[in-house]
Amino acid sequence: MFYIMIVHSAKLITFPLNLCKVTKVHEKITSLVASFGNFSYFCSYKFKTMIKKIYLLFCFLSIILSLNAQHLKREMRAVWVATVANIDWPSQQNLTSKAQRDEMRQMLDEFAKNNINAIVLQIRPTSDTFYPSALEPWSNWLTGKQGTRPNPYYDPLQFIIDEAHKRCIEVHVWLNPYRVTNSDNTNILSKDHLFYKNRDLFVKYGGKTYFDPGLDETRAFLNRVVEDVVERYDIDAIHFDDYFYPYRVGNEDFPDDVSFKNNPRGYAPNQKNDWRRNNVNMVIEELQKTIKSTKPWVEFGISPFGVWRNDNVDPKGSATRAGVQNYDDLYADILKWLREGSIDYVAPQLYWEIGKKVADYEVLAKWWSENSYGKNLYTGLFNSQLGTTGTNLAWRNGNELVRQLNLNKRFPQIDGAIFYSAKAFLKNKLGLNDSLQNNFYKYPAICPINRNIKGESSAQPQNIHVLRDGKESYLIWEEINEEGGCQNAYYVVYAFKGKKVGDMNDPSNILLRTTENCVDLRNLNRKFRGNYTFVVTSINRYKHESVPTQGVIRRM
Repeated sequence: MFYIMIVHSAKLITFPLNLCKVTKVHEKITSLVASFGNFSYFCSYKFKTMIKKIYLLFCFLSIILSLNAQHLKREMRAVWVATVANIDWPSQQNLTSKAQRDEMRQMLDEFAKNNINAIVLQIRPTSDTFYPSALEPWSNWLTGKQGTRPNPYYDPLQFIIDEAHKRCIEVHVWLNPYRVTNSDNTNILSKDHLFYKNRDLFVKYGGKTYFDPGLDETRAFLNRVVEDVVERYDIDAIHFDDYFYPYRVGNEDFPDDVSFKNNPRGYAPNQKNDWRRNNVNMVIEELQKTIKSTKPWVEFGISPFGVWRNDNVDPKGSATRAGVQNYDDLYADILKWLREGSIDYVAPQLYWEIGKKVADYEVLAKWWSENSYGKNLYTGLFNSQLGTTGTNLAWRNGNELVRQLNLNKRFPQIDGAIFYSAKAFLKNKLGLNDSLQNNFYKYPAICPINRNIKGESSAQPQNIHVLRDGKESYLIWEEINEEGGCQNAYYVVYAFKGKKVGDMNDPSNILLRTTENCVDLRNLNRKFRGNYTFVVTSINRYKHESVPTQGVIRRM
């Protein structure tokens, strides 16, 4: 939201101007300036002064529009899909298999309409799964009872991967490493759960059950779980959120005295906090090796709590006074992982408004952009908070996320955003989806290349041509058949007005992204009239874009 100030009758009048209305105002002022510009010599001094002011306002709005018109061809635009407690999907336990699939298709269609290019899907919320596994039982959030498979049977994860990739949407699978239950009721666990086979691996804290992070067996099991998923499924990334060691519960200490005593690994009795951080450091390093040794193109991303450390605790920390700190409370040393390349991207959960005293979004966006060590950085945005009764005024006045997305443009290190979460995203709270479709995400975008992964070039599509059959007309090219990270993820079709190839970096020239090797030209928007030049590129699993095909000119 911008504010325009006008002096009228010696009074300063301020009124808000929504960006979506700027264009109309701009056009009116342009017309006014054009109408009166040639008469300025005959105007009175006051009238000429008014014209100058209008002209300055015209220039100001032109600048706003030029800035607003800058769209990125490479940008992460993702949404978290939470399954725990049926937050996002499925909408309730024990839906029929068909109803679950219908809900997901509808969700993915809405994401595609908003030019979302990735989902972060929670597939292991409480040491149970949304896919068939020999290691852990089916999730009770899926079927209503842990260990019970869908009926009629289908593989939810495979289904979602197929449907998302069909829409050129990446699938980052989200696992919670240590959480086993969300309450003190272990009776909900399947009798086949590891809990009943080896209870020594588990501890209770704050009324919930967790794997003990201090045990070698815990790390080994988690690596087996991740390796199984990466090996069997065509995923784009493994994703962890902020839940490592649990958030503190009052003065209760996490019950790991026994594992610390039995396996201190050289840490002194007064270094338990360092030992805990080392437990998490080791599993993060091991998981990165497990993932890359299986499929080198699969990314490993972390979405931590938004504050690493406050600067009154550590001068390297942020100018915040958060009550929780990753390093000290969750024993997650995010900066070490970024510095050493143990993770491929970071998506800090910056769930506070701009100007919040203890944790200012602007302060944290700047801090993370300066401390991401060159790794891909996506900001976690709290769209669920928009318009919610009882929240701070910032979340009810205008659209806080629009303000945050605009602010992100100031930091080139920020490669995109992830929205929490899907159900609220689909409600178009305070017009968020309108702002995305008409402004921020107006054009398609390709997910950023990961700077921590070497990658390989993508194969160039061959033999592009237009096939005509009566009134039918198709743009066709040869299908790419590569393997591994060079496997084709999708094609990008560009359309340039005229008889030559234009700016390949301008996303407004992207006609569409598709997994097919043809486009029905009859289905193009009516705005396509006259000569157009079409080119096609391929995007492989490393997200590298190929050299474009030669241009094919077609009169529409």
